[in-house]
Amino acid sequence: MGLKGALIDVAPLRSSPPFRRLWIGQTLSGFGSQMTLIAVMFQVWQMTKSPAWTGAVGLAQAVPLVVLGLFAGSLIDRVDRRKFYLLMTSGQAVCSLLLALQAFFGHAPVAAVLGLVALQSCFVAGSGPTSRTFIPHLLAKEQLAAGLALSRIAFQGAMLLGPVLGGLIVGGLGVGACYLIDALTFAAAFYGAFGLPRMTPGDEPARPGLRGVLDGLVFLGRTPVIRGALLTDLAVTVLSMPISLFPLINAERFGGNPRTLGLFLTAVAVGGVAASLFSGSFTRFPRPGLVMLGGSATWGAALTLFGTASNRWVGLAFLVVAGAADTVSVVSRSTVVQMNTPSDLLGRVSAAEQIVGQAGPDIGNMRGGLVADVSSGAVALVSGGLLCLGAVAFVGITTPDLRRSTSSASARTATASP
Repeated sequence: MGLKGALIDVAPLRSSPPFRRLWIGQTLSGFGSQMTLIAVMFQVWQMTKSPAWTGAVGLAQAVPLVVLGLFAGSLIDRVDRRKFYLLMTSGQAVCSLLLALQAFFGHAPVAAVLGLVALQSCFVAGSGPTSRTFIPHLLAKEQLAAGLALSRIAFQGAMLLGPVLGGLIVGGLGVGACYLIDALTFAAAFYGAFGLPRMTPGDEPARPGLRGVLDGLVFLGRTPVIRGALLTDLAVTVLSMPISLFPLINAERFGGNPRTLGLFLTAVAVGGVAASLFSGSFTRFPRPGLVMLGGSATWGAALTLFGTASNRWVGLAFLVVAGAADTVSVVSRSTVVQMNTPSDLLGRVSAAEQIVGQAGPDIGNMRGGLVADVSSGAVALVSGGLLCLGAVAFVGITTPDLRRSTSSASARTATASP
């Protein structure tokens, strides 16, 4: 494969104007969301001077996603997804405006700020899975993986630059201006959403309430290829998430230099962006399940080697590899999930995917910290990487449907639908 074939495939942006508008809108809105995260962390710290309260920001974001996710997915599979997405996006924009108002006028207690963050996360619990259902409707099957790679690089760009812009704006204009800019970026999200066609869930809308949720869980349990993809992602993040270990590893191996600590996260991000830029090298491969397993195993191996590295530059190189492997795994997993989920269940399955993506890293960081407390950072990293390799091998061996899944597959798993 030549260099041109290895570069990210932008054909979806050319072939589908609705996808192009959606991508532009979500990219700009993503920058605003990352800026708001920095603003909230800064404001809460300024109000409390307490790391416990700043830690509560992540909790306020995560709990609604986990608690409401599956019920939101069931609702997505019953209604017009475009209208529901517009409603959820409107709720997020209103929350950003309210955050701006409390910042400009002051005197709001920290609990009120976290309450607005949690309320906004409730809307994200609905908008996130909904947006995941759009790409299969807007792109041909052969362009699905390329579309997901484009979404991934937009997310990574926001993760890299959004916090920097947020810090500059907070430092220069204050947190209120940062919140207000975030609210304005939702205009871009509306621009993308208004150009979408009407999207109904399918011939069999989800049953209301808990019954619809249970139907989705039954489908996951009965569909080995999707179950294997989500279990792989969950096992990888729970067993080998390294972020909480970076300060300890930096102290143990590299003298606690804060510049080195900052480079750890940058290296992971650089690897992810590089993999996205050259995503044509794996999105064109006909077996995304096999690619996902390979990416997950590479992540575990790279972190194991990082745990043994005594030279900082060698360690950073392993983190770059880990970041690239993570992108390969995430894009391929989403391809597998969306290729093998019938339209009338896509909301619930997308919600489950979002919950796994949210809860897995949080649990994994906690696991790493607990292991390190009774051993060392290196032991926690190496053991986690080896456990990750074992888990990936186990899922790969016991789930042949995942290894053999192809990017040309139709939603044949509809027969497994309850």
